[in-house]
Amino acid sequence: MNKRMNESRGLSSPARLSSSPRHKSEVYTHFPVGILFVPVDYAIPVIVVRNSASSDFSFRKRVSSDWDMRSPWFNKLALLFGPRPPLSWLLLCLISVLALITVLGSPSLKTFDSVTSTPGSDIYTKYRRLKEQAAVDYLDLRSLSLGPSKQKELSLCGKERENFVPCYNVSASLVAGYKDGEEFDRHCELSRAGERCLVRPPKDYKIPLRWPAGRDVIWSGNVKITKDQFLSSGSMTKRMMLLEENQIAFHSDDGSIFDGVKDYSRQIAEMLGLGSDTEFPQAGVHTVLDIGCGFGSFGSHLLSLKIMALCIAEYEATGSQVQLALERGLPAMIGNFISKQLPYPSLSFDMVHCAQCGVIWDEKEGMLLLEVDRVLKPGGYFVLTSPSIKSEGSSGNKKKRTIFTPLEKITREICWSLLAQQDETFVWQKTSDVNCYSSREQASIPVCKGNGIRPEDFFEDMHLSKSALKNYWSLLTPLIFSDHPKRPGDEDPLPPFNMIRNVMDMNAHYGGLNSAFLEERKSVWVMNVIPIGTSNMLPLILDQGFAGVLHDWCEPFPTYPRTYDMLYANGLLSHLSYHSCSMMDLLLEMDRILRPEGWIVLSDKVGSIDIARALASQIRWEARVIDLQNGNDQRLLVCQKPFIRK
Repeated sequence: MNKRMNESRGLSSPARLSSSPRHKSEVYTHFPVGILFVPVDYAIPVIVVRNSASSDFSFRKRVSSDWDMRSPWFNKLALLFGPRPPLSWLLLCLISVLALITVLGSPSLKTFDSVTSTPGSDIYTKYRRLKEQAAVDYLDLRSLSLGPSKQKELSLCGKERENFVPCYNVSASLVAGYKDGEEFDRHCELSRAGERCLVRPPKDYKIPLRWPAGRDVIWSGNVKITKDQFLSSGSMTKRMMLLEENQIAFHSDDGSIFDGVKDYSRQIAEMLGLGSDTEFPQAGVHTVLDIGCGFGSFGSHLLSLKIMALCIAEYEATGSQVQLALERGLPAMIGNFISKQLPYPSLSFDMVHCAQCGVIWDEKEGMLLLEVDRVLKPGGYFVLTSPSIKSEGSSGNKKKRTIFTPLEKITREICWSLLAQQDETFVWQKTSDVNCYSSREQASIPVCKGNGIRPEDFFEDMHLSKSALKNYWSLLTPLIFSDHPKRPGDEDPLPPFNMIRNVMDMNAHYGGLNSAFLEERKSVWVMNVIPIGTSNMLPLILDQGFAGVLHDWCEPFPTYPRTYDMLYANGLLSHLSYHSCSMMDLLLEMDRILRPEGWIVLSDKVGSIDIARALASQIRWEARVIDLQNGNDQRLLVCQKPFIRK
């Protein structure tokens, strides 16, 4: 495992753990130095395990009413200046207005935004946001005003951007003052807006095989990895591959290649006191965060047991664990564990797993273990497998005890108990007893004040999503883009149930779309994204056993190009219209992460859909607007990304 992988692992989100420069784009709170308090009335959720899976943005008219010529105020002005004010007075008014705008727009006033909360600063902040939004809207809508005949299709990016992931630039991070591994972290605030272009697929790219065949065999031309990279790896899960001409296979004819993964899973189950890994749900294990997941073999095995395993691993320019896992149809995200909180709410996972993940857990005064404690549910498990620790501790019991003293000290302070140790694998359990925290020594790590989340009724969202899926699934066919489009009828064949695998709900609400896919028995998993600035329903989504994440859609999503088969968003365009975000940039990001021949389904107000439809033609999408005919101004935009072979 290379040096960078030994330095960092995990998922980035903008809450910082150390003292490197901060930027205003960071949206999460600072990493709390303390243990998440477990409420007295907390109960382990009873989960039905499901394996996966505003306002109108129309043109705003400023209607200015005429002066009432009969008003007393106007009569007084007429007495002073006559019926027609002199030109000098009008010029004076104009100069005054321009001076006021100049003063309000001066950068020197930005200082006051951070040090005062007076009404004046609030007015300036709103004024600045209006200016920013006006500029963004102008750039997006200027092309629309030219008419369809003058709209130009965007050009293709260069070959060097075929696997481009924004926000990861080591040299720029070093210049900005980041160090100690943080230069490898995600820093979108340092990214410069370049020329808008479409990320092209590699020359040898092929459409992935359908599930489940695509889980075991992928096209080698679809990912950026060399033969030497995975053959030289020391990771057990990385060695679970065979290179066969233009394919990478994750199985062998006799199936023996998976014996190591199955034995490892059974070993963990036995350490939990279970008879078999099929009994994981009986121990409350429904969701697993797999840090540094190799290429997903362990997560793939857990998915076969109806357990949602989400992989997180650092950004890698080549040989990426995340890229290969997603290409196999397994849940994964780019992320770094080094300096920022993970983009998940507290008490999110039943198990956190690290097998040779490269994280040094006793560094940063135990901060990384505290972050694991934050996302673990009460009674959850932390599984650590590290051959290097085994080899260091095998020479003598005294040396072994010396090595583990920092870990033992930290785990005691956060009320973890070591359940079992076998060979190089250790299993800790987080306490469910709140009295443990009050009985600790006074100098122990303090307990954070928890902010309880009140679950809201989400049955309406689930019902709407189920109805929508039944109506939308039949639309995923090129028939709707023909010169004489029609809605597919009962006589038309439905799209195959396994046509898509990796799905993203970009504005997930309560996870209703994920539930609908499972009820319809579609072979998909769903990345449920909760946009920053909306109601945080991610705890409810994770409690259902789904994958999910918090994300700011004004920034790129932390994944590689061509990693999703379908993108769905209900109300996202209207939401972003009030956050100074460019709709064109959002659609370009969607194009980057969507595979060729993938699908986009957008549901929104008619104003937003009309703008998105016009921009889609510049991105070369096939697009069709559908009137839902439900008596409101909602419209549906169905698009398909073409396979550009260049």
